[in-house]
Amino acid sequence: TTTTNDASATGVGTIDSVYQANTTSGFSIVTWSGTGSAGTIAHGLGAVPKMIVVKTRDSSSNSWIVYHHEMGASPEDLRMFWDSNDASGTSTDNFNSTAPTSTVFSVGDISATNGGSNTYLAYCFAEVEGYSKFGSYASNNSSDGVFVHLGFRPAWLMIKLASASGEDWHMFDNKRATYNVMKARLIGNGTAQENTNDEIIDFLSNGFKLRDNNDGYNGSSKTYIYMAFAENPFKYSNAR
Repeated sequence: TTTTNDASATGVGTIDSVYQANTTSGFSIVTWSGTGSAGTIAHGLGAVPKMIVVKTRDSSSNSWIVYHHEMGASPEDLRMFWDSNDASGTSTDNFNSTAPTSTVFSVGDISATNGGSNTYLAYCFAEVEGYSKFGSYASNNSSDGVFVHLGFRPAWLMIKLASASGEDWHMFDNKRATYNVMKARLIGNGTAQENTNDEIIDFLSNGFKLRDNNDGYNGSSKTYIYMAFAENPFKYSNAR
């Protein structure tokens, strides 16, 4: 269902927006016209978004701006780029130094998220138990790598180094790699073909485990963020 949010009439947010929200899957798509002034925008999820991605629709000069709730100690003061291998960086203007709530997310007065002459798109993700998770982990730089508990067996996973630059958004899924240890990897921010050179990761009944010490996903003393979706949602996952 498409919902038009008139901020002045509904009292939800301060910037008019249009959103399509699926509260069962914890995902909404939001569009708005930039105001050039800091404000708040309704997302329709009824839960706090754990990850938000914003893109200017009518300009190619701005990157995809990412908010992730575990990309740093004060994630509302940071941003990452979905189309870049940069680390999380300080930018208090993108999300106006304000964490999202169960009804709205905040944007500043910067052209990347709310310029006065641009239109915008946001993808908003809330966690749904047994279906999706957006978290972080600390690496151990070992082939007997970190285990990350999700509470479900993942079907699709994206990992990004947050504490340093130079590493891509790495994507894994159970359709291209059908058994452990999984090798097939794609790059979310690049055009390279699928890479199957290394034994990288196991998809397990309740999470995932790294099997490589590559800096892209399990380097030395680094922090990584991830987004994961379940193979068999809503608490019915089975081991393979």
